[in-house]
Amino acid sequence: MMNIRIKAGLITTDNKSYDGVEKAVLVGLSAESMESFERSTETSMEELEALLETAGGKTCAVVLQSRRAPEPRTFIGAGKVNEIKKLIMDHDCNLVVFDNELSPSQMRALSEDIGVKVLDRSGLILDIFAGRAKSREGRLQVELAQSKYLLPRLVGMWSHLVSQTASGAGHIGTRGPGETQLESDRRHIRRKISKLEKELSDVSRIRNTQRRQRQKNSVPTVALVGYTNAGKSTLLNALTDSDVQAQDRLFDTLDTTTRRFKPDGMTEVLLSDTVGFIRKLPHQLVEAFKATLEELCYADMLIHVIDASNSDWPNQARVVEGLIAELGAGKTPRLDVFNKCDKAVELPARRDNSVFVSAKTGEGLEELKKVIMKMLGQGTKKLRLLFPYDKGGFLEHLHRECRVLTIDYTQRGIEVVAECSEKDYVKFREYAIEM
Repeated sequence: MMNIRIKAGLITTDNKSYDGVEKAVLVGLSAESMESFERSTETSMEELEALLETAGGKTCAVVLQSRRAPEPRTFIGAGKVNEIKKLIMDHDCNLVVFDNELSPSQMRALSEDIGVKVLDRSGLILDIFAGRAKSREGRLQVELAQSKYLLPRLVGMWSHLVSQTASGAGHIGTRGPGETQLESDRRHIRRKISKLEKELSDVSRIRNTQRRQRQKNSVPTVALVGYTNAGKSTLLNALTDSDVQAQDRLFDTLDTTTRRFKPDGMTEVLLSDTVGFIRKLPHQLVEAFKATLEELCYADMLIHVIDASNSDWPNQARVVEGLIAELGAGKTPRLDVFNKCDKAVELPARRDNSVFVSAKTGEGLEELKKVIMKMLGQGTKKLRLLFPYDKGGFLEHLHRECRVLTIDYTQRGIEVVAECSEKDYVKFREYAIEM
């Protein structure tokens, strides 16, 4: 089996055997009329190849095309379709994966013209998520995203019944059944979407209850965010002495994992690992995972884990920052943590509000813990307060809104040491005494 890569007119070959796995031609389009984030590049095609490998497939050929605008029917034009058909025949491929998002009609036309299964990037990512989700919540979220993705594409799935529809050849005895089945499937998927949304709404209520309990107990929360395979799970393990599964592959973590740790040996913090982001992440997934990702909005701070060993890290960081803003967490305090510094050929220039670490070797972790404590303390003041006994009702407010460290009942009154916000500092400063 020959592995052919076609990029910017250059053809190179490698001999590889791909027996027993799905073999694919990868196709990307960079059109002048597209927004920059929609265009395929050498980097996005390499990422698509890694996604295919993650899904269990192998790449036989990569085709990267440039043109003024996408062709309405087939996206890439009849000439490129014929070229892809030849590649499929020559190298016994059974799948074509597009780096760009295809409309349902384009996917249907391409499947008919090429004669093998056609996926776009969104469909491939959804397939990976379906295989990785383990928890009930994760499976619900992926199933909802898949159902929303599938609904407008049902017509293509029923194209083999076109002769049985009223718009087909019109032969006696062949009208109706196909269309009836299509409408039945549409109703079934709509009911399924409604049921899944209700179940995820219940999950969201449970999360809100848990969140209120954490806030009541005044336990600060820190969320790890970042591009897929940036090393978030490895960093979680290194900071919390946990053994969360962490492998060098895309989307290894789908279900949110939370662990307790004490950055200064005393203060307890909840550290959450979240699903990794990627460019062109299907909007159905972002919507479905909002019940999980909304945790970012309620975190006291975000740790943006960046793979310093990846030369494309600036673009990856921009993707993550865009999704953070889309999820409504743009104003949450954020620390940029450049990970995998032990593998980086050249480290990025140091800048404010950033730390350089290697979660694998432990380099820089002590500095990271100190910065976490400093950021969690921003906007708070540590106070020693002395309340008269007739002001004991203030204790309820302190337990609810502040972080109470100690309480002593003395002859002078109730002596409390607490970490308070600026607002509560103003409220209680008349009762403040020297530390």
